[in-house]
Amino acid sequence: MAITPDGARAYVTNYYGNSVSVIDTTTTTNTVTDIIAVGANPYGVAITPDGARAYVTNQNSRSVSVIDTATNTVVDVIAVGASPSGVAISPDGARAYVTNQFGNSVSMIDTITNTAVLTTIVAGENPLGVAISPDGACAYVTNQNSRSVSVIDTITNDIVAIIAVGASPSGVAISPDGTHAYVTNQNNGSVSVIDTITNTALPTTIVVGANPFGVAFTPDGVRAYVTNYYGNSLSVITTANNTVTTTAIVVGAYPFGVAITPDGARAYVTNWGSNVVSVIAIEQALTLT
Repeated sequence: MAITPDGARAYVTNYYGNSVSVIDTTTTTNTVTDIIAVGANPYGVAITPDGARAYVTNQNSRSVSVIDTATNTVVDVIAVGASPSGVAISPDGARAYVTNQFGNSVSMIDTITNTAVLTTIVAGENPLGVAISPDGACAYVTNQNSRSVSVIDTITNDIVAIIAVGASPSGVAISPDGTHAYVTNQNNGSVSVIDTITNTALPTTIVVGANPFGVAFTPDGVRAYVTNYYGNSLSVITTANNTVTTTAIVVGAYPFGVAITPDGARAYVTNWGSNVVSVIAIEQALTLT
């Protein structure tokens, strides 16, 4: 899922519904205001920095749907590789990077022309998650079956580093100051922390809940939120010392993605097993132990 830069709407992919739900986050009821038909089995979604477009990966259509957020209509469909999954947009909004999970590759989309201008960036085995550094210089890609993260130079589109992490790395997020990348290791129940200056993983991982998948930072970078897929919970990491503050935030069944509003007030969690989105008031949640 993804939240618009103004914090007014959340876009949620419905994998088995071949659609995207739009939630009005400005109301206390968090009402679904639109359901947009897209391709087969939509998985990832990212919104441009200006909030004008949402890019949705359709795993079984080998495509990306482009949604005009003003009208909530699909205005383009872009062919990419096999089983497109993760998607991230550069800070200048000019490019989108898409992981092709079963194609072992990454597609780069020119968002001006909405064409895939490159689909040959070779990642590791089963690339899944992707995040771009705040300065736009590098894209970080998790390779699920290679226990690694590939670092792509976005100027040359070459892989400049491969970083060993835990078993089945899935989600990845980069701290707002750009100094660290957090990677969820599904089969280790842990989070690896990468120093993005040296592109090396810190020697100690952070133990969280069962099968961690999604990860997101608060806008101030003070905390990171991790969904525990088999734990039906969220873990909260204090980033200053990489310690877990709580794992007592209970959400729905099989929590998957997580996004935090730009004001840092709420976290939105998609729950794969219960077809609902959990909304967490962050300050209240931090009182849990």
